[in-house]
Amino acid sequence: MFIIDHLKRFDWILLISVFLIVGIGLLSIYSSSRLGIISFQKQVAFLIIGFIVMTGISFWDYRNFKNNPYLVLGLYVLAILGLVGLFFFGDLIRGVKSWYRVGPISISPVEFTKIILLILLAKYFSIRHVEMYKFRHIVVSGLYVALPFILVYLQPDLGSALILGLLWVGILFLSGIKIKHFLILLLCAILLFMFAWNFLLKDYQKERIISFVVPTYDPLEVGWSQNQAKIALGNGGLFGKGVRSGSQTQLRFLPEPQTDFIFAAIGEEFGFITIGALLFLFSIVGYRITLLARRAIDNFSRIFILGLGIILLSQLFINIGTNIGYLPVIGVQLPLVSYGGGFLLSFFIGLGILQNIKINQRELS
Repeated sequence: MFIIDHLKRFDWILLISVFLIVGIGLLSIYSSSRLGIISFQKQVAFLIIGFIVMTGISFWDYRNFKNNPYLVLGLYVLAILGLVGLFFFGDLIRGVKSWYRVGPISISPVEFTKIILLILLAKYFSIRHVEMYKFRHIVVSGLYVALPFILVYLQPDLGSALILGLLWVGILFLSGIKIKHFLILLLCAILLFMFAWNFLLKDYQKERIISFVVPTYDPLEVGWSQNQAKIALGNGGLFGKGVRSGSQTQLRFLPEPQTDFIFAAIGEEFGFITIGALLFLFSIVGYRITLLARRAIDNFSRIFILGLGIILLSQLFINIGTNIGYLPVIGVQLPLVSYGGGFLLSFFIGLGILQNIKINQRELS
């Protein structure tokens, strides 16, 4: 009875929307993946495990993160060790060492690093909210982010590194960064980009950025993926071609139709109607997250909830922007939709903390 009463206090509008989004992803994974039913079964398993983990974490008082700096620091150290370990024990997939292979599955520690970093930043800024006029807080928080950012970039995983950076910048704005400090950060970012272009970015990364600025650049090589994605989206029309019936998807003209370009695969096989439903569901999730943040009674809760939204929506916009040709291809998957258990599990961990915040603050109010 206690567990049932606990579950009743969940934000079920948010959860049902999440489940429906995952359901659309499952349908597309089954339809577009070469492994079909195997990938589908793995993703279903991750969904079930994710819900169980979320339920378990929802019983954990979020104030333990807020009040225990040693716990948060310990989690941060574990995240860093997990990223460092990839260089020695990681499984090389498509030239990137971002996963640990555990039996038949691969787990990416960077997904859990996003949640841990979010907890750390929420704690850091929640107790320094009134001191945001001090530039040193921006520097110190930036150092916390810089270490995992560099480790992820060196894998190399530019997309995930970008999400870590956007999470930090987003939380800075939520915490009330001063305009002059933002301009300083912007100048530093421009200088860093110039340095990276000359000394850090690999040729294929430069070509992707060039193809974004100049869409006609090398359409048979660098621009191939995005051109095929646009064709696939156009093929789908209003209702789509049907399960396993999209020409671009099934004939493999569309690369990675179950991960990076699953948005285009959904558009081709299930049409604009399904794309519209997917975006509507994401808007509900965004609305519920914003609503819960507005109702939060402390800074830690507010920053954590909105930070979870930043992770979700930044990946959503980048992936869609990539699929429709407005952003370069940097390997950011469509959250909750693309195949892969790492993001699904980590996001459900975040949802577990969010549900505990909702339940605890309702009891306190």
